Amino acid sequence: MENQYINLINKAYSAFNKRNINDALSTMDVNVQWSKAWEGGYISGHKEITEYWTRQWKELNPKVEPVGFTKRANEVLEVMVHQHVLDLQGAILFDGMVKHVYTFQNGLIMTMDIELVDSNR
Repeated sequence: MENQYINLINKAYSAFNKRNINDALSTMDVNVQWSKAWEGGYISGHKEITEYWTRQWKELNPKVEPVGFTKRANEVLEVMVHQHVLDLQGAILFDGMVKHVYTFQNGLIMTMDIELVDSNR
């Protein structure tokens, strides 16, 4: 089951980085709950994610690459990601590691949350 989730997550990140919203959404439950790192708070469902990402890409150029996976209890998957965010002029706004934490339902992403990385490790 874990490899299935890792493959799903890799597909989602690849689609996001290519700005292919439909492919990214195909990895998510229609009622997915998603953390809005850029704006704060959460959104729900494919329509809100599409609107959020469309707004985001008009102001930022983010790229996220998974670099590690840790299985947690209850089918929760922690994904360590390298996040590289530029403004539209190419200036670096953020370049570092963050944790994205996923839950799944019926083989699709159900929730995504963000946790800070402990820089003291």
